[in-house]
Amino acid sequence: MENIKKYITGGKDLYRKVMAPEKEEKGDNSLLKGDKNRHWAVALARELLIVAIVVGGIALGLYLVCGAWPAIVTIESESMVPNMNIGDLVIVVAPDRFGALQSWQEGKNNSYMKYGDYGDVIIYQPNGASAGFPIPLLSRGVHPIIHRAILYTGPGTVGEIKGKSFVDKNGQEYIAPHEGYITWGDNNPVPDQLAWYTDYRGLGPLEPVKKEWIVGKALFAIPLVGLIPLNIVPVAIIIIIAMFVWEWYSGRREEQKNTLKKGKR
Repeated sequence: MENIKKYITGGKDLYRKVMAPEKEEKGDNSLLKGDKNRHWAVALARELLIVAIVVGGIALGLYLVCGAWPAIVTIESESMVPNMNIGDLVIVVAPDRFGALQSWQEGKNNSYMKYGDYGDVIIYQPNGASAGFPIPLLSRGVHPIIHRAILYTGPGTVGEIKGKSFVDKNGQEYIAPHEGYITWGDNNPVPDQLAWYTDYRGLGPLEPVKKEWIVGKALFAIPLVGLIPLNIVPVAIIIIIAMFVWEWYSGRREEQKNTLKKGKR
């Protein structure tokens, strides 16, 4: 009889070890918690990787379709009001995509209008300066300028522009150092080359825009969406915090579910 009891007791111990090992390994709780922490970190890293892949895919797709980089820019000033406003997200395409680039003068002759006036709005690097990383606050370069192309001039005296003499505030005729586009913000009183004829952000006088300085032309704009990249740092902080909170909340829910399952057993 005693041998039978020992046999039954031994069978129960074997069952507990095989079918419910977690009850026999209470001393390893710290290790299990470490596994959960590692799992939480892996999940967060996975989500960040997915975000990076999606953003990279969108950027590549925009480049292939638009033929320009950056393929999107944000309006940061009021120089193009009312046709473009602060926070507008502008889709940029190569100058020759969806039709040839037209200046204000050419647009007037051809009855071609874009953003409330004749001619195309171009995005260009002032004096060919490097733009750096194309996101506000993260770039150390000179941001591109987005203004309307008025006319294409050769080197020398420009003469008239929009029916007015192209002279500086001292009454001196503007002399272009080389060929290129004269540009003008729709909300500015004078063309760029007169507004910055002495110096533009340490680059010297703002010169006519050479074709190789042009990033692209504006295809269309989406209102307000550009406020996100304009405030990229606080937006990124909010997103990261939200991801941490979500992972913590998901982990707590998973723990509660596991606790309930154990209680039912």
